[in-house]
Amino acid sequence: MLTVLRNSWALLLGMMLLMLGNGMQGTLLGIRGGQENMSTFQLSIVMSCYFLGFLFGSRMVPDMIRRVGHVRVFAALGSMISAVLILYAVAPNWIAWSLMRVVIGFSFAGVYITAESWLNDASSNENRGQALSLYLIVQMIGIIAAQGLLNLGDPGGFILFIIPSVLVSIAFTPILLSVAQAPAFASTKPLSFKRLYQTSPLGCVGMFLLGGIFSAQFGMAAVWGTQAGLSVKEISIFVAGIYVGGMVFQYPIGWLSDRIDRRKVILGVSAMGALGLLIPVFWDVPFWVLCGVGALGGAVSNPLYSLLLAYVNDYLDRTDMAAASAGLLFINGLGAISGPVITGWIMGVFGPSGFFLFMALLFAALAGYGLWRMTQRKHVADPTSSFTAVSPSGTLVALEVAMTEADGEGPEGHSHAAPKP
Repeated sequence: MLTVLRNSWALLLGMMLLMLGNGMQGTLLGIRGGQENMSTFQLSIVMSCYFLGFLFGSRMVPDMIRRVGHVRVFAALGSMISAVLILYAVAPNWIAWSLMRVVIGFSFAGVYITAESWLNDASSNENRGQALSLYLIVQMIGIIAAQGLLNLGDPGGFILFIIPSVLVSIAFTPILLSVAQAPAFASTKPLSFKRLYQTSPLGCVGMFLLGGIFSAQFGMAAVWGTQAGLSVKEISIFVAGIYVGGMVFQYPIGWLSDRIDRRKVILGVSAMGALGLLIPVFWDVPFWVLCGVGALGGAVSNPLYSLLLAYVNDYLDRTDMAAASAGLLFINGLGAISGPVITGWIMGVFGPSGFFLFMALLFAALAGYGLWRMTQRKHVADPTSSFTAVSPSGTLVALEVAMTEADGEGPEGHSHAAPKP
């Protein structure tokens, strides 16, 4: 662990600053949009556009990197992020924000791809899992700390939009001045969605449903809080609780999934998430209970992401892992694009409780589908992989590293980021 920290401290520090900026902007837009009298549906479009841009970026940025290089793409996208973060306050209009969110999502996808390829290349087979864990922890710390920064100013002013812009600008300094040259990108052998679904129907359906859950959690939480009449401090505590829950329960659930049928764990935690999120739908509960429900949602959804990856990995040959990673990421992105829009519509019909109702329904659907799949396929007695934590905001590079780490092998020969000569 110390070796990883010594070799990659600049990259990890830069990523933490980036996550501070990214963690602030999502929550801040939900609060400011409410102050600007944007409707719930309009804000749901704004939030969905980030995931649309992220999906485009995941597909297009590797080609950009191959043409002009990591450093140029990294610097250009970083400058774009910094500029857009300030422009939010200049043009508080939902159409303008939607376009800017596409740009922000595209740019962050490129930044993550570049940073994760650098981290992958700077690690050895022996410490790659530790590097990925550190990367995940740093991301969580940055997003959680970002919620505290929201209380430093008035969401109706400029200061809270300037702070994340400055943080993002500073984040690139240690990265661009300290990290070694990144590896060249290689092509990934495609794997059809039909074959991926045939390999693991539960993995594909689960990833799609989780995309909707994640985008609702992290895109619409502030919109829900504003509609529910919470203060900025209360909204920031609620959002932070989602990430804290995910960070705390990631490894205990992973440990359990390596010892019993993963489908039972998927079924159990999904059912727990559905039941827990129904509490504020049927009862008027105090704020501390809402925070507990939010933390439960994060405690279930974040480990489920890594758990589904490990489950798919149980049925894959090593040569198919990279292509499967790309397919799963795309499926998750499709679910994420639709999540905020559907959440916004349900909130328009049922009020603020629709935020929890939507996620509860998706968790229930995942649990029900998992139960049905258990009747269609026998349990893998000796799984070929182990659980490895990975961030839901990660790109193809992080997914491939996680899946190959879970397989217990190095990524040579099939990683999207090719090893150095």
